[in-house]
This record gives sequence, C-alpha cells and structure tokens, in this order.
Amino acid sequence: MRRLSAALLFSACASFAQQPLVEGKKDSAVRVVIYEDLQCSDCAVFRQLLDDKLLPKYAEKVSFEHRDFPLPKHAWARKAAVTARYFQTIDPALAVKFRRETMSSQKQISVESFSAWVAAFCARNNVDAAKAAAALDDASLQALIQKDFEDGVARGIAHTPTALVNGEPYIETITFEEISQGIDRALKESGLQ
Repeated sequence: MRRLSAALLFSACASFAQQPLVEGKKDSAVRVVIYEDLQCSDCAVFRQLLDDKLLPKYAEKVSFEHRDFPLPKHAWARKAAVTARYFQTIDPALAVKFRRETMSSQKQISVESFSAWVAAFCARNNVDAAKAAAALDDASLQALIQKDFEDGVARGIAHTPTALVNGEPYIETITFEEISQGIDRALKESGLQ
C-alpha cells in the first residue's frame, strides 16, 4: 500500500510538473510552442514582441507555450531555466515575470552575478531566496529542462528562439508580420477566425 501511495504521489507530481508554462488561451486549437534560452538576446527581442504585440492581439485565441532550450554556449542559461521552473511551481505568473525580467536584464547578469540577481528578484517578489538557490540542485526540475531540450532536438530545433505555430517553424529573428501571418492562417484553418 505504501508503494502504491508513493507511486501515485510521484505520478501526480510528475504530471503537474510536466504542464507547460502557457500564456494566452490554454485550451486553444492554435498553439505557438516557443523554444527559448533565457540568456539569448534574440529570445529577449522575441519576448518583447510577445509582450508588446502578440499577446495583446492573440491572448484570447492562442496558446503560447514556453519550452526551455538552453544553448550550451550560454553559461548561465540552464540555471536560469531551472530557476524559472522552480518559480512556476510557486505561481505560473511569477515564472513569466522571472522569464521577462531575466531576458530584459541579460546584460547585467553573468555567471558570477546570477545568484545575487536571483536573490534580488526573490526579495522584490517575497520569495525565499534560499529555496530558490536550493532548487538549482533539484533533479526533477533539471530533468524537465533536459526533456524540453531533447524534445526540441528531436523536432530539429537548433536555434533560439524557435516558435512553432501549429508546427510551422519561425526561427531566430522573427518579425511580427511573418509570425502574425502564420497565426492568422492557423486561426483560419482552425475555424477560430
């Protein structure tokens, strides 16, 4: 009985942890799956596009799903992804805020300053900084990042950001005009526009 209870608890936790971070309409037939690296400057530009134009126009109709794809060349990207996943366990809105602020502060963050930057974020948001620091060693959070990365590689992802609009790829330097055309086409094909 104890094993069954433990297995059910693990299964419930794993399925909760596997839920993607979604902005917009979670149950939309139109999905924009975004493979991003929190240290990537092109991802920061795309984040701004998402906040300024895509979400205001499409949040009521489209699901924008975040996937972590920390590139090996970026020294603190994987730590940032793990930290974002930790914040997601507290509150998805906090995870979005962390992603947004991390990308907009990339020039101020380094390997040496990353922990202090996260501690300051925690202080501004009433989060226990020691727990956030300890989360970097959480194997289940690290596994989620690795799963996103491996899923991305299996889909042929090599650059960030890559946004898949119902499977159609938009890569690196993504303009509002080109991705909105893809989203509008997907909405029309889904009967949502």
